[in-house]
Amino acid sequence: MMNETLAFDKISLLRLAFKGLKDEELREVADLTEIHTYPSGHVLCQEGAYEDIFYIIADGNVIITKKIADGEGEHVLRVGGKGDLVGEMALIQNAPRAATVRTTTECTVLEMEKRDFQTILSRSPAMAIDIIRITLDRLRSNDLLAINELKRANQVLRLMDRNKLEFIQVAAHELRTPLTVIKGYGNLLRSFPEVQANPSLEEMLDGILKGAERMHEIVNMMLDVSRIDVETLTVASVPVLLKRVLQGVIHTLGNAAAERNIEMRLEYAEDTPIIHADPVLVEKAIYQLAVNAIKYTPDGGAVTLRTRPVTLEGDLPGVEVAVQDTGIGLDPEHHELIFEKFYQVGNVALHSSGKTSFKGGGAGLGLALVRGVARAHGGKVWVESSGHDEVNYPGCTFYLQLPLQPPEKK
Repeated sequence: MMNETLAFDKISLLRLAFKGLKDEELREVADLTEIHTYPSGHVLCQEGAYEDIFYIIADGNVIITKKIADGEGEHVLRVGGKGDLVGEMALIQNAPRAATVRTTTECTVLEMEKRDFQTILSRSPAMAIDIIRITLDRLRSNDLLAINELKRANQVLRLMDRNKLEFIQVAAHELRTPLTVIKGYGNLLRSFPEVQANPSLEEMLDGILKGAERMHEIVNMMLDVSRIDVETLTVASVPVLLKRVLQGVIHTLGNAAAERNIEMRLEYAEDTPIIHADPVLVEKAIYQLAVNAIKYTPDGGAVTLRTRPVTLEGDLPGVEVAVQDTGIGLDPEHHELIFEKFYQVGNVALHSSGKTSFKGGGAGLGLALVRGVARAHGGKVWVESSGHDEVNYPGCTFYLQLPLQPPEKK
């Protein structure tokens, strides 16, 4: 009597799980399954493990989770109950479990060995079709869940990004006033005879003014980046002779490069056209590219600035400024990320206050500013490098392309 009840219970459950099977097929499947009961918290399937059991939930509940990333715990995919199939895809694919299945209550299941499961699938097209249907429904449900979670994550990221921009703007404006005071009083002190007659005082005062000037430069860059992000940056359109801009950048960085025995070269193509752009912003962008090149080039290396006419997307005439170094190079996974605000390659703890010291850190805003300037002018910027190598020094080449005329404001 007990066996008859058990067989009936199995077939009722299988009929719930597989709606397309005939009675004889249900009996055949029932004969190949065993009933087991597990306590709450028992792991039926372990993500990443090769296991050989297919389950049908007869009573109780399970939770299906997946590890998304290290240190972020498990992500809940779905909750299962009576009639649900568990672990079938890994057996079909001969692959490890894609997720972990854990009981959340005392749970009774029908279990089938892998070899029996594969035999039944080969004999019953109806069962195979049912499993495909169930799997597709799950994928659709998981896709909708993932899309909704991505929407929520994007909303959080947008809020965080807005908060960062507001912080940048507030911090920059708050720092501007005390920096102006420091620079003003510093320049006033420099005129005092007592300071001019004391080399030690003059050296200390030079250090204070140099530090204040460096902070002022960072503050201005913070404001430029924030204006670019909120699209309030005003872009002028006047004739710009790039040769003069490049020569100015090389002159400005001449002492810093000479201190590290880095040669600054200019290769200016004579057919480089004059562009209409914002000269201040273009100079800032090229300056940041040159600073970045010096920073990641070892002592005794070289940084080359070159130009050439190009044709941009849409057959627009333009110009290209390339900044090539003989530095440590950059791995491909960083090629896009380095243009994001605050992104740092390497260990941030190794930060150096020197603007052009070898591998010195920074605010992580320079290349973000370059990309913002490029986009504001209707151009683009990217980097090419075979990879990071501090033995052979493959170097990087940054390309900044700008149209001859900036896009019209809409």
